[in-house]
Formats: sequence, structure tokens, C-alpha cells
Amino acid sequence: MIEEIGTTEQGELVVNLGPQHPSTHGVLHLVVTLSGETIKKVEPHLGYIHRSIEKMCESLSYRQFIYVTSRMDYLSSHINNHGCALCVEKGMQIEVPPRAKVIRVLMDELTRLASHQLWWGAMAMDVGALTPFFYAFREREAINDIMEETCGARLTMNYMAPGGVAFDLHPDFQRKVKDFLAFFRTKIDEYDELVTDNIIFQRRMEGIGYLSSEDAISYGCTGPTARGSGVSCDIRKSVPYEVYSQVQFEEVLETGGDCFARYNVRMGEMRQSISIIEQLIDNIPGGEFLAKTKAVLKLPKGEFYSKVETARGEFGVYIISEGGTTPYRIKFRSPGFSNLSALDHMARGHKIGDLVAIMGTLDLVIPDIDR
Repeated sequence: MIEEIGTTEQGELVVNLGPQHPSTHGVLHLVVTLSGETIKKVEPHLGYIHRSIEKMCESLSYRQFIYVTSRMDYLSSHINNHGCALCVEKGMQIEVPPRAKVIRVLMDELTRLASHQLWWGAMAMDVGALTPFFYAFREREAINDIMEETCGARLTMNYMAPGGVAFDLHPDFQRKVKDFLAFFRTKIDEYDELVTDNIIFQRRMEGIGYLSSEDAISYGCTGPTARGSGVSCDIRKSVPYEVYSQVQFEEVLETGGDCFARYNVRMGEMRQSISIIEQLIDNIPGGEFLAKTKAVLKLPKGEFYSKVETARGEFGVYIISEGGTTPYRIKFRSPGFSNLSALDHMARGHKIGDLVAIMGTLDLVIPDIDR
């Protein structure tokens, strides 16, 4: 949706894309300067859904603030909550039961799968293929059904808690997860047949939105955006948390640096998530799912930081505590903000039609950026 067109003194065209659907995914406003159809500059404008989440957290307890982060990257809500819980546990030196650790990782990887499925369907639709969107949501619904049984919600689950998880798994969880994995293994090959191997799709993606490894590091990119440029940055490998050091999986890296490389990273990550879940689903320890903690949590005075690997990259949680029942200050390091900062660099010199493909491979979730 092109909302407004103007011209500069040099005769270049200025096009405003967004800030609403269907022009952009989420409430993002792009001011694009064009020479003909060639992009000269892309300037993202944020602030349309700023909710001051970090400031809100200063008035919430150490149990409550965790769930505010479900509303940031809402496609990685479990993982965001997980990062917050880890930070509180680090500050209070809480030992998480082995059962809870495995449950957390299972939920994280199911969340990653569901996020990448939605991305794949939307990515294909952005460049002109409508059918894959329905295929992706068919598989994603199966994960949402599993989540709903255990967590009581399908998007913002609010399941992680300091010391473990809020409640135990549904009795049908293991069976349904294994049934889903057997079903999805055949469908991910179908994804390749429908989209990955499609020559029209490849021509739209190859050589578009190039980002070198040096530039990816310079802009602070993480997640599949950086790994598509050959930058090793998977927190699950570099700083393993919970049981990630006990499972076998590969960090998916591509060196192409273009849209197709970033696409292939996410396709590979779906297969790695399947492998992680398969290794854990029949090896969930018994025992407690939540450590015994005080009703009112107080972090000791000091500074605490934790980070996790969401579907879009590194999510960091920084807490300054004065020893009270609420944080003195909280800062979230979300992956989307840094990834978006590279958009202008990646888009310059390409056609305006390529901008959609570049944005799609960044996998932007705007509330994650505009906090």
C-alpha cells in the first residue's frame, strides 16, 4: 500500500510505505527514496506502538514482569519468558529441576518451529505465492493445539516461571508431539518442493539484499540474519543454557549473505529443531517441574544479565536491582531492532520490488523493535 508520494528537489521520488498492513508486517513506516524504481535510501520510522514496556517492568514484581515480554516478539513468547526467568534465577541462585529444564527447551523449540512456519508462509506470499501460506498454517495449528493443552493459550503462553514452569505437561503432550514430528518431517520436504526449488522464487532471492559478515557484525545483527552471512552467533551453541549442551544439533550457517541464504538458514533451523525435540521427547526426567521459592521474590542488589536465542536472534535481559521486590531498571536487547538497522544498507541499489523480499528475510516482528 503506497500511502503518499512526493518528489525531492533532485527529481527523486519519495514513497511512504506503511505504517499499516498490507504494506508492511506490523506497524512499520518506511520512507523510501527512489530514482525511477531503484532504491536510493530507506528510512524506517518507529514509535507507532511504543508501550514503554521497560518502564512498566519497574513497577512489576519479578514474577509479573516476565509475562510482559510475551507481547514483544509474540512469535517467540516462550523464549522471551525463558530469558527473563533465567535472569531472575541467576540473581537469586535458584536451581531449576531437571524436568523443568527439558520442558523449557521442548517448548522453546516448538515455538521456534511455529515461528519459522509462519515466516515461511508469509515470505512466500510476499513474493507472490499465496498457497504456501495455507500449508504453513496447517502445520502451525498442530503446534498451537499442543501448546493450548498444556499452557492454556496459543500465542502468548505465560508458561515460564522463576524456578521452572507454571504447571506440568498435559498427559497427551508426548504422544501428540511425536505424532506431529512424524507428520511434519514429510511436510518440510514439501516446503522445499513448493518454494525452495522453485526457479521463480530463486531468481527473486539470489543476489538480493547482500549483507557481508563484516557488515552483519557492524550492525549488530544476530539470528538467521547474521548466520546467513556466515556469522556464528547461536547462543544455544556459544553460551549453552538449560540442556542445549546435552543435545546434538548443528548451527546452520550460509555464506551467501543474500535473501536466499537467510531463507535457507531458517529452513535448516526447522530441521535442527525437529532433531532437538526428538532427542528430548522420550527423555523427560521425572520429579518436580518447579523449584520451591518464596512467595515474594527479591533480587540481591546488583546487575544481572541473561541471553537466549529466539527465532529472530539474541534476546538479552539486563536487570539492575536495588534489593527490593521490583526491578530498579530493566533493559531488553531485542534482535529485531539491530536487524532492521541493516535494511537501508541491504536495500540500496535494488528495485522497490526487492524491498519486500529483503524485509521478508529479516523476519521483522515490530513490537519486538518498538517497545
